Amino acid sequence: MLGEIKRRNLPKTIPDGLLKENWSAHRKEMIALFEREEYGVTPERPENLRWTKEIQRDNVGGKAVHTLVKMSFDTPMGEFAFPFDTVIPNSDKPVPMFLYISFHPYGSGHYLPIEEIIDGGYAIAVVNYNDVTKDTEDNFESGIAKMYPRRNDGTDWGKIGMWAFAASRMMDYIQTLIEIDKNRIYVAGHSRLGKTAIWCGVQDERFAGVVSNDSGCSGAAVTRGKKGEHVVHITKNFPFWFSANYQKYIENEDSMPFDQHQLLSLVAPRFLCVGSATEDEWADPESELMGAYLAGEAYEMLGLTGLSGDIEQTVEPGEKRFDGFVGYQLRKGTHFLSRHDWQGYMEFFGKHHE
Repeated sequence: MLGEIKRRNLPKTIPDGLLKENWSAHRKEMIALFEREEYGVTPERPENLRWTKEIQRDNVGGKAVHTLVKMSFDTPMGEFAFPFDTVIPNSDKPVPMFLYISFHPYGSGHYLPIEEIIDGGYAIAVVNYNDVTKDTEDNFESGIAKMYPRRNDGTDWGKIGMWAFAASRMMDYIQTLIEIDKNRIYVAGHSRLGKTAIWCGVQDERFAGVVSNDSGCSGAAVTRGKKGEHVVHITKNFPFWFSANYQKYIENEDSMPFDQHQLLSLVAPRFLCVGSATEDEWADPESELMGAYLAGEAYEMLGLTGLSGDIEQTVEPGEKRFDGFVGYQLRKGTHFLSRHDWQGYMEFFGKHHE
């Protein structure tokens, strides 16, 4: 594995000579780079955030309180609003929470074993990404996309940035909830929404940790030398996810002034957990593992443990490397977010707060 890393000619996770006390400034510089060249520039936090709350009859068998929240705020083009759900277990003390960016409306059951998460002691906040902006090529005319003027200079935000922005607005609301442990809120997503969770968690340091499940290309997987999907494929199929500048690297990835392990490293010193599946060749589990391993170099520079285990040994299906601040788990099967995956993420974060 170490030899493979060297052959890929990947940029260094952190510059030579970077000191712990300069980490914050380095993070800001790198976030600006990823904004400009990959995801687009995120607008400032809006003022005058507003919400209404409605308790729902679905209470997970009396174990929790389910609330439908409608968030609204002012934008350059007027008011924008979107809904999301929270489910908070009954408890006499504040509980940790997953903020889950979802492909589906709350309660669909696909990818989200709500009762098991509640039984694990976690609250959950769920947003359907299409309620923020549609996952289609629509000339940025749906949802929040039409509420911010575009400069057309190559750095305008793509829809990954928009979904991440909405998750941070949810976090604004969650910060007001006395039922939630503010030091244990984790942003999570699968596939393209795993990419979104990474980008959200990198920018918003209020999140104590990030979950990337099968996020692959432009997510947790290093781009140079990976199997499966590359910039040429993802920008052809989904150009609206990214800034226009990202297309400069079609068939030209070696010229990128960044790679994804550097993005993952910007979660430090908070927790990061990456999940892969053995048959998910398009995402490429080996390149996701490599991203997690190399991100750990930033943690080590900060005096923390990155990814645990011997990187020269193959990670076996079912194996969990959870001892460091960077976690990695590999599941048998295909591109999916399973109960096994969720159980692993709860185990990882629980392990570090025992």
